Amino acid sequence: MLMRTDPFREFDRLAQQVLGSTTRPSAMPMDAYRAGDDFIVHFDLPGIDPESIELDVERNVLNVRAERTSPAPEGAETVVAERPTGTFTRQLFLGETLDTDRIDASYDAGVLTLRIPVAEQAKPRRIQITGGSDRKQIRS
Repeated sequence: MLMRTDPFREFDRLAQQVLGSTTRPSAMPMDAYRAGDDFIVHFDLPGIDPESIELDVERNVLNVRAERTSPAPEGAETVVAERPTGTFTRQLFLGETLDTDRIDASYDAGVLTLRIPVAEQAKPRRIQITGGSDRKQIRS
């Protein structure tokens, strides 16, 4: 199971827009779903250099960090700057049923995709039921 964190993320985003504050790292939008035996998570990171993306897992907490710099050369006069720059972070709590040792990450067309497999011990399994004809009686 995958759990969202940071219930105040939207409040922080609105405060950043209103106050123009850039001291707290920005959050990145994401989608997450289960497909078969994997959880798939997509993070929107357009314009991010893949070398700036950092992923780490510690005690079932996944941390994603990426940085986008301004494409304008130093000393250029900025006319419009609507695309956010700086550090983007996201933290997810991963359930015990996920195999954090086998996370696969890829980055394509501005989207970071994580594939997190369900742990073998958490997968549903069929249990064989034996009936009366399969039993042997012991006589004394």
